[in-house]
Amino acid sequence: MRVLSGIQTTGNLHLGNYLGAIKNWVKMQDEAECLYFLADLHAISIHNDPAELTRNTRDMAAALIASGIDPNRSILFNQAQVPAHPELAWLLNGTARIGWLNRMTQFKEKSGKNRESASAALYVYPVLQAADILLYQSTHVPVGEDQRQHLELTRDIAIKFNQDFGRDVFTIPDAYIPKTAARIMSLRDGTAKMSKSDPSDMSRINLADDTDTIAQKIRKAKTDPEPLPDNEDALEGRPEARNLVNIYATLADTTPEAVLAQYAGQGFGQFKPALADLMVTVLGPITARYNELRSDTAQLDDYLALGAQKARTLAQPTLDAAYDALGLVRGR
Repeated sequence: MRVLSGIQTTGNLHLGNYLGAIKNWVKMQDEAECLYFLADLHAISIHNDPAELTRNTRDMAAALIASGIDPNRSILFNQAQVPAHPELAWLLNGTARIGWLNRMTQFKEKSGKNRESASAALYVYPVLQAADILLYQSTHVPVGEDQRQHLELTRDIAIKFNQDFGRDVFTIPDAYIPKTAARIMSLRDGTAKMSKSDPSDMSRINLADDTDTIAQKIRKAKTDPEPLPDNEDALEGRPEARNLVNIYATLADTTPEAVLAQYAGQGFGQFKPALADLMVTVLGPITARYNELRSDTAQLDDYLALGAQKARTLAQPTLDAAYDALGLVRGR
């Protein structure tokens, strides 16, 4: 079992990233061979300040390591250090079809009304994403619902390439959906995902937030005037209440039903301080380690270089096989 997953180097990691993905990435280190990459090549599909992109890449590495990703057990790297990613993406552009890309809903969402002014990279980045996955013969890819369509595209590209050239160049990857994956919503709107692109910093808990900031954000999180019920079904129509209960349950490694059994009948004036205390207990050590790591850029660069060297070695046979299948002549 070989697992691959990546995260874009834009903005700070937040609670939704941690509980929705990274916490499970840490657990998967005990179950599979894991590759985790910082998607800096994906990040340039929109304009970035170069200095900010550099800083974000290192900060993201620090946050992942602080959360429990071990660079000595997993392969942690940034795309830009592994040229095989864009190389394979170009080779796969000959197999991917315009009709397939036209169906990608994320391009429509990200380009908005100014589709004609969006970058070509934003349009074809699902092909780069396919290259990310196929390059390492990945067997499983952790995905949320918003990425399932891109994994299906990856599978389509791999199947067509293998069939077109009569070779099993690529492993066909499967989706991996951890049972404990949590969907964390905004603190300001319980119907919207917690996001680093939300203009309101009060909508999310950043992994870099200190104790006072966490307490303030939880205190001001949107709720309703009703007390907590004694069962999960009674949270129907109360998205903000459900979100805070789910956050508590995921942080405590328990179930929403167990949380409601403990706090049934209590108002948010009592529940929010308990949630803030739990959050500080869980995130405090991560934040401390994160701040320690991000101040040592040389060490972070060493970690990423180590991972990139391993990734380049692992990727080369697949890249060579793709060139060979296409009949492309390369010097030795």
